[in-house]
Amino acid sequence: MSAIRLIVGLGNPGTDYEKTRHNAGFWLLDELCWKYKGNWRTETKFHGEVARVSIENQEVWLLKPMTYMNLSGQAVLALAHFYKILPDEILVVHDELDLAPGIARFKQGGGHGGHNGLKDIAARLSTPAFWRLRLGIGHPGERNEVVNFVLKKPRAEEQTLLDEAITRCLQVLPQGIAGDLSQAMKTLHTVTKQH
Repeated sequence: MSAIRLIVGLGNPGTDYEKTRHNAGFWLLDELCWKYKGNWRTETKFHGEVARVSIENQEVWLLKPMTYMNLSGQAVLALAHFYKILPDEILVVHDELDLAPGIARFKQGGGHGGHNGLKDIAARLSTPAFWRLRLGIGHPGERNEVVNFVLKKPRAEEQTLLDEAITRCLQVLPQGIAGDLSQAMKTLHTVTKQH
């Protein structure tokens, strides 16, 4: 299994969006960058904020696309192409409607489930075979409520569960980054079953 060389957090730029459910990917990346003492810098050629950190003695790029969600693939493709990073060496962290808050799951490939960020990344990489880390945000129940729901702040109890899930993800990520994503999946999925 390939080691992970690029971790992408999905979200929307700007203060209007920073605390909304759709920005869960940004939240995890900010925590990851802080934990491994990285520094964000704006890279216009990669259409986003970029940091480089060392995790388990491995250099890993962190990327927060600043293109807005629907064009996330523009940033991912630019950085992956420049550093010759393959799709199975990319982990995309995103909010997931089909999981309850507090649940987090790894997955490789698959559909985009209506998530425009994933949809654009798969289209631009010409494959859906990249890894995903899905952070549960819950579902509003009605399909026509989804847009409104993801662009709102989580309730206080949901935010607590999300923060706890992010903490657990940060504990298992080093395993996954080193190339043992199946073990990281097992650990994460076992722990989150208790919630």
